[in-house]
This record gives sequence, C-alpha cells and structure tokens, in this order.
Amino acid sequence: MKGLIPNAMNSTIDPRPAPATASESVNLSVLIPVYNEVDNVGPLHEELDAVLRGGPWTYELIFVNDGSIDGTTARLEAIQRSDPEHVRVAFLRRNCGQTAALSAALDLARGDVLIPMDGDRQNDPADIPRLVAALDEGHDVVSGWRKDRHDALVSRKVPSWIANRLVARISGVPLHDFGCTMKAYRRGVLEGVRLYGEMHRFIPIFAAWQGARVAELIVNHRPRTAGRTKYGLGRTFNVVLDLILIRFLQRYSQRPLHFFGRFGLWSFVLSLGCFAAMLYFKYVFPWPDLGWGPGAKSKPFVETPLP
Repeated sequence: MKGLIPNAMNSTIDPRPAPATASESVNLSVLIPVYNEVDNVGPLHEELDAVLRGGPWTYELIFVNDGSIDGTTARLEAIQRSDPEHVRVAFLRRNCGQTAALSAALDLARGDVLIPMDGDRQNDPADIPRLVAALDEGHDVVSGWRKDRHDALVSRKVPSWIANRLVARISGVPLHDFGCTMKAYRRGVLEGVRLYGEMHRFIPIFAAWQGARVAELIVNHRPRTAGRTKYGLGRTFNVVLDLILIRFLQRYSQRPLHFFGRFGLWSFVLSLGCFAAMLYFKYVFPWPDLGWGPGAKSKPFVETPLP
C-alpha cells in the first residue's frame, strides 16, 4: 500500500518541541485524533492507562490535536507532562479533519500494532486487548463493528447504514461498519500509507485488495457524555465521493489507460457519427429550403414600410 494515497500534512504539523521521553521501542501505538474535546481527553487517558498499564505490551498513546480552540491544547500538554513515558502529542496548526490527523499520527507511530480510536470516549479502551488478541489469531486487520450504536437515528445511524452497505457491495469487502475508527492493524499493512478526504475508513478495503487478512469484531459503543459531535449528514456526501474514487482505484489503479483510453475512444466514435450525419444531411437528404438561413432564395417575410 506504499505510496497509494498522497500526504499533504507535513506542512501543517506545529513544529514546536514537545517533551517525549517514551521508550524508543514499543509494541502498541494507540492513535487518537482530537478536536475540541477538552472534557474528554483527561478521562480517556485515565481509561487507557488503566487498561494498558501493567499489561503485556510496551505502548504509546499518540494524541493529535486537530486545531482545537477550546482548551484541549493546554489539557493535552498537562497530560503529556504527567505521563511522559507513554504520551506523545502532535499539534496541527489548523483544523484539517480526522483523516489528516490520523495520517499525522501514523507518521509518528512506532508500534508493531496500530490502533486508531476516537477521542470522544465513545470507543471503549477495554476493547483494545480483544482487538490485539484477534490479530494474534492470524489476521492483519481487525475492524470494529459498533453493532449497538449510541447515535442519533436520522442524522447518523440511517446514513451510516446506507453508506456501509454501498461500500461493502462496491468494494467486495463484507464489513458492517467501515466508519468505526477503532480498528487494529499490523504495522506492515499501514507502512507508507498516506490519507486524505474521508479515506481513513477505507483502509481495510485497500488492505484486503493487497491480500491482507481482514476480520471484524463487535466492539462496545458508548453514548457521548461530554462535548459535541463533529459529524452530520454533510459527511455522508463526502463518503459517497470517496466511494467513487475507491471504485476507480479498484478497477483502474494498475491500468488507468483502460479508463481514459475508453473515454477517448467513445469520444472519437461519437465525433465520427456526428461527421457522418452532417454528410448525410448535406448530400443525401438535404434540409428543405425554408426560405431562411445562408443562401436562402426567398425572404421568410415581406417587410412592410411604416406609414
């Protein structure tokens, strides 16, 4: 998957130094994009610490602050000072979106297993050991499925239900919940991946096309208890556009000339048809003389002088 999708994030990562005393060797990287989640990042760090500390992994928590303006920046800096062994923070100069923030986190991650998750605490850190265990069963990607989803029915659940079925049908990857951020990847699957748009949700598709073993695991989805959702119906249209791109990549990424050449060939055939029609109507079945137009022999009307 190396080089599949371009990255435009390098120029938007805040270059200011941040303390980083975490171990250079880690087994597990948790990637957490956050935007205006000042009331959630602290409790989320505590939950992650309770699940992972003392476990069988060495780990790092990578928070990417996606241009927050509500005090999230100061809260993340405090968290990093309190737990420099495990917490790393990146700051984006402006709000670039979830996919861009995840891309920045991927650039910083050092773990052999990569687990992205939302920063709003709707994903449950207690599912991380289960995801890792599923990887150990021989899979390369384990995708979370929010089967019992705690979101608004009309604005979130129904559009997501429709989009997931469209994506599964078009891509040929039979997952139920492409939009669930919480997934587990082996590092090799994401090596060199660059993201844009809403493409983070489609990584399992690209991985499956490359021969990766993809599985799905039901994960806990919790109601939001603080902050406001950043998603709405508008995001569904972005997913549809990215779906068109996925279809193109699926069929023509290795042979783009088959697409553009076919389009050019049909355009050429259409132009020949128009040319043949022109010759036919000029020499075989000419238009009748209606008394107007170039070369008309009579005027279509008689001018009457005004009195």
